[in-house]
Amino acid sequence: MDGSRRGFLKPVVTPVGAAAIPVHAQGRGEDHGYAQPAVPSDPTVRVKSLESLLVEKGLVDRKALDSLIDTYEHKVGPRNGARVVARAWVDSAYKQRLLAKADAAIAELGYGGLQGEHMVAVENSSKVHNLVVCTLCSCYPWPVLGLPPNWYKSAPYRSRSVIDPRGVLREFGLDLSADVEVRVWDSTAELRYLVVPERPAGTDTLSEAQLARLVTRDSMVGVAKISVSPAGAKS
Repeated sequence: MDGSRRGFLKPVVTPVGAAAIPVHAQGRGEDHGYAQPAVPSDPTVRVKSLESLLVEKGLVDRKALDSLIDTYEHKVGPRNGARVVARAWVDSAYKQRLLAKADAAIAELGYGGLQGEHMVAVENSSKVHNLVVCTLCSCYPWPVLGLPPNWYKSAPYRSRSVIDPRGVLREFGLDLSADVEVRVWDSTAELRYLVVPERPAGTDTLSEAQLARLVTRDSMVGVAKISVSPAGAKS
């Protein structure tokens, strides 16, 4: 599967029966529903058109733009979230504060602000796996995860994560056993989620900084788990 997950994003299916799937959402109205348009929203079309025009006029270097987006999508933002997760792994009191009042706990490490208000942290365990989606659009906690990846914003992911979360996870390479409960959390503009991944075995001797380097963006969205090799390297 390629890094953009485009291989995963199959044509969107009609979300019949989606209401039968338990979605652990908070603060959403019934009118939001699960049916999503297969075409981009008007703002998306406008942004793409403007980008194409600027590139065509030579006012914007597409490679420079891609590099900037990559920095925020894969480096700056996710590193912040990784620090939060690593602190929760090594400090049980901090983890309790994070799970009880995520905004305040995240702010302790200096993160927060626009697109990161009203955060909720949910913890993975051997019996519970959490998956985050935004069925309405692409609400995402920028201060701790950076820019949302393309697959997170796609209609197939937004609908299929609710209809068939286990199937979606399998396509990301994560096949959970039947005894693991999958909880789907629906983000909104008023409420965003951060998954605290289960700490992998064999990491007792690693420092907080070393642990942070193991944490990935995908594991904090819930489409991946973290594992390490016997030598402690990420696998």
